[in-house]
Amino acid sequence: MGKLVRRVSALGLACAAAVGTTAVVGGQASASERVSVQAGPQTLDTAALQAAIEPQPGDGSAGAIARVVKGGQVWQGSSGDTVTGRRTPVNAHFHIGSISKTFESVVVLQLAAEGRVDLDQTVQHYLPGLLPDTFAPITVRELLDMTSGLPDVDQGAPEHSADYWIAHRSDYRTFDQVIQDTLRPVGRPAPGPTFAPGTAQQYNSLGFRIAGKLIEQITGNSFRDEVTERIIEPLHLSQTSVPEDDTRMPRPYLHGYLTSSEGEPVDVSEQGGNPSNMISTPADLDHFITALFQGRLLPAAQLDEMFRLPEGDDGKVVKYFDTSNCTDGKGNPGPACFGAGLMGTPLPGGTMLWGKTGHDLGYANGVFATRDLSMKGVFSVSTTDLNNGRATALSGRLLMAVLKPAAH
Repeated sequence: MGKLVRRVSALGLACAAAVGTTAVVGGQASASERVSVQAGPQTLDTAALQAAIEPQPGDGSAGAIARVVKGGQVWQGSSGDTVTGRRTPVNAHFHIGSISKTFESVVVLQLAAEGRVDLDQTVQHYLPGLLPDTFAPITVRELLDMTSGLPDVDQGAPEHSADYWIAHRSDYRTFDQVIQDTLRPVGRPAPGPTFAPGTAQQYNSLGFRIAGKLIEQITGNSFRDEVTERIIEPLHLSQTSVPEDDTRMPRPYLHGYLTSSEGEPVDVSEQGGNPSNMISTPADLDHFITALFQGRLLPAAQLDEMFRLPEGDDGKVVKYFDTSNCTDGKGNPGPACFGAGLMGTPLPGGTMLWGKTGHDLGYANGVFATRDLSMKGVFSVSTTDLNNGRATALSGRLLMAVLKPAAH
């Protein structure tokens, strides 16, 4: 894909986290079809969650699926699809978007644990000539914690309409093509550094395309092979895949849409992207984040990198560069809130949620958990517009619903 910005505000992440702690229901299907609940203490207000998940006018969404674990209660369910009129299975497949950054971070950190990658070594060392000379040395750690100061993917390129993305939804670019199209574009000025490496944090996808290329350079294998052999197969994530340039969706799946200039929703579920694109399900992502937080994928030192907020030379957490994600609650840039592939978001009461959102054409997703796994969840919203990483109205309602005490 080209210039499709995939990011989320801090509030949006909190909303997404709540969505992760939610259930999805609706319509007139049978109780067993609407939602699946396993025994446990009643900690979720299921009526509030049911109301929150239903698409409403102005949402820009066609439906959703979600899975929640909280206080021993497991809840999963789905809304209907407002375009097809059919109900989506609770464990349908969806494009996970930038949640793949968490998988990618795990692979790089595994390579670090094996002594094959030094997080403090530079991109210029591992991939000589990849970055123009205008860029100062950038470490591997700075790629993962988004303190690289790199421009984002296709920065400076023209914005495209929904009609463009509909027509180009099957386009596919390799890591090299994404990197070169961004750093050495044809027909427009090349972007330079946004800030000096390590001095600030800003959400950045280009760094992860470079990290993907680094994985392939170090191992001699494709990104797909490394993620499959290191994560998918050991965890038996049978419904998770790295499709590369195969646009087909495994059945069943949550349908994602874009609305054309004629006002018609167009199914864009089958789409291209780049080598790091992934497809999964709520249950598989739940299993992934559980195994990750339990230390089953990384030694303690490397796992801590995912929860470590970057610090400057003064020993303080660096500032976030703008107000797109980590704010001070007053609309100003706050301290950094991303570790290596994970974002931390405080909720009322002091609970900290860690996880990642992800956006692809037609999809807005999230996977989140508390560090002790007492609360965790996954969601995917079927969007109908160019969401561009914004928090959805539906996810905001779910945040409020999940924080609401359960009715007894």
